[in-house]
Amino acid sequence: MTRLFNDPADFADESTDGFVAANERWVRKVHGGVARSTTSPDGTVALVIGGGSGHYPAFGGLVGHGLAAGAAMGNLFASPSAQQVTAVAKASEHGGGVLLSYGNYAGDVLNFDAAARTLEADGIRVRTVRVTDDVVSAPADRAHERRGIAGDLCVFKVAGAAAERGDDLDAVTAIAQRANDRTRSFGVAFSGCSLPGAEEPLFDVPEGRMAIGMGIHGERGIDEADVPTASGLADLLVEKLLAELPDGVTVAGARAVPILNGLGSVKYEELFVVYRSVQRRLADAGIVIVEPEVGELVTSFDMAGVSLTLFWLDAELEELWAAPADTPAYRKGGAVAQERVAPSVVAADAATDEVGPASEGSRAAAVRLAAGFDAVRAVVDEHADELGRIDQVAGDGDHGIGMQRGSHAAAEAASEAVGRGAGAGSVLRIAGDAWSDKAGGTSGAIWGAALEALGRVLGDDECPSATTVAEAVGAATEAVLAFGAVPGDKTMVDALVPFHEALRSRVADGAPLAEAWRAAVSAAQEAADGTAELLPRKGRARTHAEHAVGTADPGAVSFALIVAAVAP
Repeated sequence: MTRLFNDPADFADESTDGFVAANERWVRKVHGGVARSTTSPDGTVALVIGGGSGHYPAFGGLVGHGLAAGAAMGNLFASPSAQQVTAVAKASEHGGGVLLSYGNYAGDVLNFDAAARTLEADGIRVRTVRVTDDVVSAPADRAHERRGIAGDLCVFKVAGAAAERGDDLDAVTAIAQRANDRTRSFGVAFSGCSLPGAEEPLFDVPEGRMAIGMGIHGERGIDEADVPTASGLADLLVEKLLAELPDGVTVAGARAVPILNGLGSVKYEELFVVYRSVQRRLADAGIVIVEPEVGELVTSFDMAGVSLTLFWLDAELEELWAAPADTPAYRKGGAVAQERVAPSVVAADAATDEVGPASEGSRAAAVRLAAGFDAVRAVVDEHADELGRIDQVAGDGDHGIGMQRGSHAAAEAASEAVGRGAGAGSVLRIAGDAWSDKAGGTSGAIWGAALEALGRVLGDDECPSATTVAEAVGAATEAVLAFGAVPGDKTMVDALVPFHEALRSRVADGAPLAEAWRAAVSAAQEAADGTAELLPRKGRARTHAEHAVGTADPGAVSFALIVAAVAP
């Protein structure tokens, strides 16, 4: 259990502050994460990595010479926002372009891809390599759908070394992709992890049993078995990974890096006992072991578990794996003297959003919207624990915290914008940007896009009519559907679409906005309740779909709560 915290919603931010304070030799704080506190030659490719907090030393602990140039660090188990990734990339790049690399999770894909579009629009060349090493998360013929776990380190290490030796962006990208193609991982857990403030772990494993194939965000395993001896576990791990080899690899005579990774509470001595047997089994198979790693490299808070990664080398990958690296949590070879960046280089806070002219009617509507965001913040605070509880059934339990962070940021931004005379459209746009930035994750990106679409249609020129509000909700619905989910996938969409359809129908029939909104709220609530019987087909819950049957989708539930709270 995670015992030491203040406010759970502030845990990730406070952890980052403490990490930077303890490691100023390597890193400096920038919006959304950390960047190197040392210089790099002009024209160097910047490797920017990232993901949710809770995995130390991934991701901030891997920033430094020979490895990453920056790390975008989201909330607990939630992807960083697009704004955060963009800010970290801009603070890290040196004119050679940016390689974004991260574990293949839906929220990370949404936000890193959005950041890539922004960076390219600003004239910065960008490439992306998603890590997909977890063999149990999808079959080999759908390897592109797999999760990224401890194999992150293999991809990051060789990409960082290639960037350090001066390779251009296309070459660094090709090396990172080759490393990913030649990396396989598999893990087990003996207990789930607990988020700060949570009274129970995200999943339970019966005494004497272990979960097989769990994820690093508290996702439960896909199977269960008795806990074996250390030698028996080594047999299981090695057998699973040798059953699927990368193209062109033959076991006998192959050169490989084994990484035995502790997930949070398995002691180093235990890991060494397991590695003793892993090493023997690999050697018996004829594999040449190269510079192995044993320790905590990609963790999951206090999860009791281990994973084994095999990184199958070629001559160039072996050279890059052995190259020097000097970061807060990972060092190899002799340290290379580095010059500190000048204080003027440190990124400034983002400029305040500009507020344009607005009509009196639109400013009056903006005041009501700001009050609505206060109501959203209150209802999310009231139900945050329950939202987290239902999210942990088949997900990672962070929905309540993420919604709190997003709604609080949106309410504060809306109030500030109203104080500057913003109209309704500007208030929604500014609040949506704040929600997306602070919440991160899939839900942050979705709510940010929905609020932006609402604001775009409402505008600042007039007081919105019932018809305009219905049209704005339609635009928000289209923006959310653009993320790829459809009704029946067990997502927020299952409540949003019935809400929009009911609102549009009642307004078209001439009903006043308040009456139409109440009818739409009822439709959304009924649909949210109905998601309990659905199998999830999107996001992290997809891998463990059967566990979610009988529990409503947290995104749909939170949507229904919010539209009820802001009813006119």
